[in-house]
Amino acid sequence: MFIKYIKEISLKKILKRSLHNVKPSSLTTPIQTLGLVVDESYFSDKEQLIQELVACGIKENNIKMIVFRDKIKKNETFSQPTFSNNDVSWKGDLKQIFVTDFINTPFDMLISYYDTEKAPLLLITNQSKALFKVGFSTVDKRLNHLMINTNAENHKVFVHELFRYLKILNKI
Repeated sequence: MFIKYIKEISLKKILKRSLHNVKPSSLTTPIQTLGLVVDESYFSDKEQLIQELVACGIKENNIKMIVFRDKIKKNETFSQPTFSNNDVSWKGDLKQIFVTDFINTPFDMLISYYDTEKAPLLLITNQSKALFKVGFSTVDKRLNHLMINTNAENHKVFVHELFRYLKILNKI
């Protein structure tokens, strides 16, 4: 338990140093591709969230999701690519190939669907090559370009507010 705490502190220090280099959004075209980072420990209705996004005009095959879990059992299988604390080193390096592929994909928009700060999730959001990042207002304000003030259980409210602001900003 103590080692996990020290690892979390180490990752947050690395993240804090890299947050000084955050660049403003340069997205000028409409949003076509979407990355979705979900913390499954607080939100398990991933399919309903995807259906809400599809109902608002995003094509389902243009949505790529990655899921974070606190603990993964050895023989457990998942429908979505899933990672945990064990897949992140002390230096902030990612061990899973699908996680690095997700980070290096230049999405038009990244939705960080977690409202509790956990170092691996913050690291993924910060390192992502997405042009426009959206998240909750309870998470570090330097990570996202647009923050929505709601909680993770209200996915319908989140999606409604997101697309309302995207229309105002001429992003869709």
